[in-house]
Amino acid sequence: MPRSPRRLGLSTLAVTGGASHGDPDTPVVQPLVQSANFIQEIGTADGLRYPRYGNVPNAESVQKRLALMEGAEAAIVLSSGMGATACALLALLRPGDHLLASNWVYGGTRLLFAQEFATMGIDVTLVDPMETRAWRKRMRKETRAIFVESPVNPTCRVLDLRPISYLTKEGGLALVVDSTFASPVNFRPLEHGADVVIHSATKYLNGHHDILSGVVLGTAPYIEEVRQKMVVWGQSPDPFACWLLERGLKTIDVRVARQNENARRIAEWCNARKEVRQVHYPGLEDHPDHEVARTFLDGFGGMLAIELVGGGRAAERFLRRLRLIKHAPSLGGVDSVVSEPRFTSHSHLTSDERAALGVPDGFLRLSVGIENVDDLIADLEQALK
Repeated sequence: MPRSPRRLGLSTLAVTGGASHGDPDTPVVQPLVQSANFIQEIGTADGLRYPRYGNVPNAESVQKRLALMEGAEAAIVLSSGMGATACALLALLRPGDHLLASNWVYGGTRLLFAQEFATMGIDVTLVDPMETRAWRKRMRKETRAIFVESPVNPTCRVLDLRPISYLTKEGGLALVVDSTFASPVNFRPLEHGADVVIHSATKYLNGHHDILSGVVLGTAPYIEEVRQKMVVWGQSPDPFACWLLERGLKTIDVRVARQNENARRIAEWCNARKEVRQVHYPGLEDHPDHEVARTFLDGFGGMLAIELVGGGRAAERFLRRLRLIKHAPSLGGVDSVVSEPRFTSHSHLTSDERAALGVPDGFLRLSVGIENVDDLIADLEQALK
């Protein structure tokens, strides 16, 4: 009986996945095909290529690679993480359907659920994901999917997908997981019961703070549904963004490994500082989800959050004193950046509403890059003083 081909490691897939060996003179790097139009065969619609359809060379190349890395049948790259979330869910839901979603989600996703889906006749119920019976209690006959984010932005909570996936399999629902914070290096949700995976490819997948992109992964028929939504809503990426995304993927394994280690060192250092009220990092033993993270993640991630003694005023003083770490939104790149969610993703909420979600005033989200960790700690130390 012939042996099945050996599965390549993730770092190898990130560099060469889906690429043919090539003939002599074939470029090692996928060429950029920056064209909006391609010559079409006369007398047929078959083979029509157009960037908005997501089927031009640079899009197809990176989509094949991402699917291999995540262990999915297919992938589709879109123009942003929010575009990916919207199209992924619109491919599953219709007017009159019901979506169950974790209450711990990115602020933009929360707005999509609360404002836009309501106008489309899609009802959304937000659930405390730590209430183990809450999912079943709030399921209806109209429920079509469950949406969760793990690790959670910005609190770094980590969810156990097992009980949720048991419910979705039992009820014939789709389990949709936003895995942006983890990246495929640290976590692959399809291996743990998820049906659909979403990433803001702007973050770890690209890793260089220079594109806006998103990706949805799942079965081939479902991804075709997402592609149709992308075409209609105009959410396709530019070929150059796809080229930059593929370039960034090649270093994701070494980047994320360094970010994991740097973030762990910084979290441990912050945990010993009197100026820091609390550190949110799943690699710390006192983190509420440490055991879940240790069981299911291959790395604890490059994201952490700190709460400063002194609240919002202390946070502002701290940010003004930083010299190496940049005050900027977004995350997952090689440059370390820090952001204050009360003025970014959670700015539409009141102080009390943010606090109820675990994001009080004085809460700072730190995306750790690949710089020398001693330099990063020195910058944090002088800013805290």
